[in-house]
Amino acid sequence: MVINMLIKKIEELKNSEIKDVIDKRIQEFKSFKNKSNEEWFKELCFCILTANFTAEGGIRIQREIGDGFLTLSKEELEEKLKKLGHRFYRKRAEFIVLARRFKNIKDIVKSFEDEKVAREFLVRNIKGIGYKEASHFLRNVGYDDVAIIDRHILRELYENNYIDEIPKTLSRKKYLEIENILRDIGEKVDLKLSELDLYIWYLRTGKVLK
Repeated sequence: MVINMLIKKIEELKNSEIKDVIDKRIQEFKSFKNKSNEEWFKELCFCILTANFTAEGGIRIQREIGDGFLTLSKEELEEKLKKLGHRFYRKRAEFIVLARRFKNIKDIVKSFEDEKVAREFLVRNIKGIGYKEASHFLRNVGYDDVAIIDRHILRELYENNYIDEIPKTLSRKKYLEIENILRDIGEKVDLKLSELDLYIWYLRTGKVLK
C-alpha cells in the first residue's frame, strides 16, 4: 500500500548512517537545558526569522547577528537584516524588538507544565510566532512532543495519502489535527515528533538542519 511507503522509508533511514547525524542533532537541542535565557532568546529570534524564509538563511543570519538580537536598535536590526538578505527585514526587526519583553524566555517556558501549554503562550503573546514557529523554537530548545508542520512535511504527508490536500493556511484546529497524524506515524516507527521531523526533512531535502 502507498500509505506504508513513508514508514518504510523512515525505517530504512533509521538503519542508515543518517540516524547518527539526527541523534547528534537531537542531543544538541537537549543541551539547551543548560543554556541561558539569552541563548534561548536568540533561538527564538532564529525561529521568528525563518517564517516565510529559509532555515539556511535563518542560520546564517543568526550566526552573523548573535548578541545583536538582544542589543541592536530596531533601525540597526533592520539594516543588518536587509544587508544579510532577509526578505522581510522591517517586519522581522519589529517582531524581534517587541519580543525583548520576553528576554527571560527560558524561565517563562519552563514555568509551564508541558510544551503544548508553553506553545499556546508563545502563539498568543509573541508577534511573528505562529504554531509552526513556536513548535520549531520548542523543538530546538529540547522539547519533543510538538510538530513543525511546514511545506516539506505537508508535501510528504500529501504524497503518501495521509492528508487529502495541502492546506493553504493552517488554523489551530487543522494544525493540531495534522500534528496528531504525525504523532501516530511517530508511534509506528518509534520516534518522537522532534526526531520524526528531522527524518522527514531529510527525505525531502537531503539535509539535517535545525
